[in-house]
Amino acid sequence: MRHLLNSVAAIAMLAFMSVPTYASDKDIVDTAVAAKSFNTLVAAAKAAGLVDTLKSDGPLTVFAPTDEAFAKLPDGTLESLLKPENKAKLAAILKYHVVAGKVLAADVVKLKQAKTVEGSSVKIKVKESTVKVNNAKVVKTDIECSNGVIHVIDTVLLPPMKQAEVRNQLEQAVAKGAALYNAGHHEQCADIYTMVMSQVMKENISFMTRHEAHEMQMLMSIAAKQHNAGRRAWVLRHGIDRMYNLVAQ
Repeated sequence: MRHLLNSVAAIAMLAFMSVPTYASDKDIVDTAVAAKSFNTLVAAAKAAGLVDTLKSDGPLTVFAPTDEAFAKLPDGTLESLLKPENKAKLAAILKYHVVAGKVLAADVVKLKQAKTVEGSSVKIKVKESTVKVNNAKVVKTDIECSNGVIHVIDTVLLPPMKQAEVRNQLEQAVAKGAALYNAGHHEQCADIYTMVMSQVMKENISFMTRHEAHEMQMLMSIAAKQHNAGRRAWVLRHGIDRMYNLVAQ
């Protein structure tokens, strides 16, 4: 009964957040451009070569991160994703925000997950008056377009396959590092931890907020100042554990 009441409350709240549900004569891209709060999303769609997809007949449902959501990414992340050599990575991230079919707010709260165009599924959680898609909060719903609907979210989503890859990197580093540390090779252990943290920060940083990325950079800086290799390894291990918890969310 409590779950039912929570779902009803969530539907009511989503209805309050929704814009009028009239059919728009603009497609998803043109609607996003006109809103002037999705400039980064539109630029990313162009860089990833997905504009035609978002202008297709559809229907499509887009969980659209605002410019503020993209701004929460760590410094340099977006610039890196927009580079031509990262086109495939950017396209995968954006496709993870798109669901085939038109799913309105009243339908969203009835789902536990939804399969995206990227191929993976997003998790949908309803708690009281809050609806979350993975770790992103839905802040506005039912922006209807000629070829689908837009729901606005406050955080950029990261495909779970990428999260699994990061977790695997971290797990392997810990396994190798711990074995070396226990054998007394503290310097080599610290080197492995430094390498994996640097690699994750460089290639997969989009799962962190700017504050979280700064926290990781501070830990790496503190570790670099440790003259004792054992202490350096433990500081880095703390950072790796923190990264693992972030990517597992």
